[in-house]
Amino acid sequence: MAGSNLQPPPVEGCAVTFPHPYILLLTLSRPSQMNSITHTMNWYIQNLFAWFDAEPSLRVAVITGSGTKAFCAGSDLIEIEASRKSALEGQDLKTAQPWLHEHPKGGFAGVSRRRGKKPMLLAVNGVALGGGFEIVLNSDIAIASPKAQFGLPEAQVGVYAYGGGLPRLVRAVGMQAASDIALTGRRISAQEALDLRLISGIAKSPESVLEETMEKAKQIAAISPDGVIVTRDALREAWETASVERAFQITHDSYFDKLMRSENSGEGLSAFREKRKPKWKGSKL
Repeated sequence: MAGSNLQPPPVEGCAVTFPHPYILLLTLSRPSQMNSITHTMNWYIQNLFAWFDAEPSLRVAVITGSGTKAFCAGSDLIEIEASRKSALEGQDLKTAQPWLHEHPKGGFAGVSRRRGKKPMLLAVNGVALGGGFEIVLNSDIAIASPKAQFGLPEAQVGVYAYGGGLPRLVRAVGMQAASDIALTGRRISAQEALDLRLISGIAKSPESVLEETMEKAKQIAAISPDGVIVTRDALREAWETASVERAFQITHDSYFDKLMRSENSGEGLSAFREKRKPKWKGSKL
């Protein structure tokens, strides 16, 4: 079985599997709570993705939700309410128990602000609300069920989306469209999300969304892991850096020499010349 010898760090509330060579599948597994994320799950998942980026035998990650209703409905609001009450009672959670007060560096679920090295694909099997939508906004490729819905309803319960999704939403669709979504807290359909280019595709059916996402992951896993890492970095840099030319310079200066000296670049060029299929090795970038 693919990945049978791998030992990922533990992740509560989730299932971690390796369904195909080079691919990690993370399934959010709290269907009775709409796959919401607890305080500690944020940190567990961040640790998993740090391990994923460092594991040379893995090239692509896919995230989905268990059940048929929800991909992820955001934070566990009962926990947030309890944290607020503790803060009002004078408990300094930020200092004493930061994991109960703040997101890790990677943001909500450890991934809504994740930069990372390797691609993160999503099979959005149901509603993606709040932090769940913020995960979508920071993914590399998201394929949604025809029944999926998206939204940032935080303002409706007196809080705000602090997983990094608001600036990413503005970058993706512009101020007017972002305001219409975030200030009203309304839900948008999979088709509207596709029209706004917030997702890359809609699956043929709710049942096929994971399979279709896996096919995309396999396409990525089949090519040079070094080439994927550097290409992804260049795309991310262009998205996050104001100057287009500066974005190019940052990636080029960081990676070009290392990439051209890598075993995989030599293998890819030799395979092209010899008209054969390349045999990639785990990335050392």
